[in-house]
Amino acid sequence: MAFLHAVGTHSGPKSGLKSRSLTPYLLLAPGLIWLVTFFIIPIFSLASTSTMVRPEGAALGTYVQELRFQNYLDAFRENQEQYIRSFLYAAIATLLALAIAYPLAYMIAFKSGKYRNILLVLVVAPFFTSFLLRTVAWTQILGDEGPVVSTLKLLPFFSDSLRLTATPFAVVSGLTYNFLPFMTLPLYASLERIDPKTLEAAGDLYANGFTTFRKVTVPLSMPGVVAGTLLTFIPASGDYVNAAILGSPKTKMIGNVIESRFFAVVDYPTAAALSFTLMATILILVTIYIRRAGTDELV
Repeated sequence: MAFLHAVGTHSGPKSGLKSRSLTPYLLLAPGLIWLVTFFIIPIFSLASTSTMVRPEGAALGTYVQELRFQNYLDAFRENQEQYIRSFLYAAIATLLALAIAYPLAYMIAFKSGKYRNILLVLVVAPFFTSFLLRTVAWTQILGDEGPVVSTLKLLPFFSDSLRLTATPFAVVSGLTYNFLPFMTLPLYASLERIDPKTLEAAGDLYANGFTTFRKVTVPLSMPGVVAGTLLTFIPASGDYVNAAILGSPKTKMIGNVIESRFFAVVDYPTAAALSFTLMATILILVTIYIRRAGTDELV
């Protein structure tokens, strides 16, 4: 009995240690299963589809695997205009969102007082409405009889034939508006963490308001700037809703091409190749941007 008691005493801590060592893996299991099921497996499926070809005389949507990597070059050559346009529109929308969101986030963080929570609710209020409905609303705002065009026509340097819908201006405006909260919230979180005593110390060292902002506030808020620009640029690059609703065939983005190839043309290899090329390009641009911004910990 003494022997059994000794064995039980020594095996208890080992069993508890083993269970504790497995706990992190058990907690990670649901997330890993979700990631593998809905990301890793679809990625491999997409990679496989991108190198398929349609046999001669085969029915529409029938493809076989022949490892044809030429699909990537063909897809890029056929759609390089839309490819470049997507990144151009996304970059312009990101810069505009940053120009709008930084003063807004600064005001909420430092000047809003008791109205801070109300202003934050107003920032996220657009999320209460469908992305599609918000974009459709811009067709009314920028329409020929809408308030923007009607006001601009009153000015002497705008002609009566002025149109804003079905133009690059409308597409970029829609991108900027729809992704503005993604820029504002990280900026606010970064600015709100700045210790006011740091700003006071800059004033004690005879720095004026602009110098304090340039030398102290902006550097300390860079993590928010980087996070906000990434959260805006990445989804804007692949967006197709704004170009489809607010644009025209001349303003199509790569997302519109991918959507059309998948669902209208039923050209799965080209759509998959474009999707992979888009992901790879975004990954390269993001990595370079983060390295240059000096915030490697965000990678």
